[in-house]
Amino acid sequence: MRVGDDAEGVARAVARHFAEMASACVSERGSFSVALAGGTTPKRVYELLAGEELRGEVPWDGVHVFFGDERCVPPDHADSNYRMAHEALLSRVPVPEKNIHRMRGEGDAAAGARLYEDELRAFFGDGEWPRLDLVMLGMGDDGHTASLFPGTAALAEQRAWAVANWVEKFDTWRVTLTAPAINHARHVFFVVTGAGKAARLAEILKGERDPSRLPSQLIEPVDGMLEWFVDRDAAADL
Repeated sequence: MRVGDDAEGVARAVARHFAEMASACVSERGSFSVALAGGTTPKRVYELLAGEELRGEVPWDGVHVFFGDERCVPPDHADSNYRMAHEALLSRVPVPEKNIHRMRGEGDAAAGARLYEDELRAFFGDGEWPRLDLVMLGMGDDGHTASLFPGTAALAEQRAWAVANWVEKFDTWRVTLTAPAINHARHVFFVVTGAGKAARLAEILKGERDPSRLPSQLIEPVDGMLEWFVDRDAAADL
């Protein structure tokens, strides 16, 4: 766990770690695959990566951008995770268009999930699970992560890489990577800031295991590293 003074400090630490990891992966293996998260704090990370200090430190030609989840809206909709990432980062750095693997939110959610699994398999091959270099995650104040919400069907998925998930709380479908797909990544970053997350973060990390109520507890990398980047407010109850 890395604890920063505030949300800005956390975002800077994540952006710096992202840049270093991307450079190392491209140098070692020729590519860096990352699944981006939605949310306010990740947006600031993306802005920093696109800024003058870090933009030149990332070998963008070798970066392949995936997404952890998507809302069922068109890519130009204000709620789209893709739109946020595009405006904050992807349109501001020289990542090749063919390296951006958008998760389709428009149209039928189940069809979008199948298409995304096909795209992941085309990139990673026909292994049992994808091997992303990095998955970036947030944590909701209800304990959800990606679009793995409490009490939803996707929490029990053990075979698919991506699924459509009905979220009663918002009366809508979402498309999301599954917990096993996330857990086979080389690295997973949780980025959590704000006093409003403190009690839930403590419950997830130190409370009883109850992933049906606290889906973030499902994230336990099989053969990778899990890192939590939090600010002092979020860490107050730990």
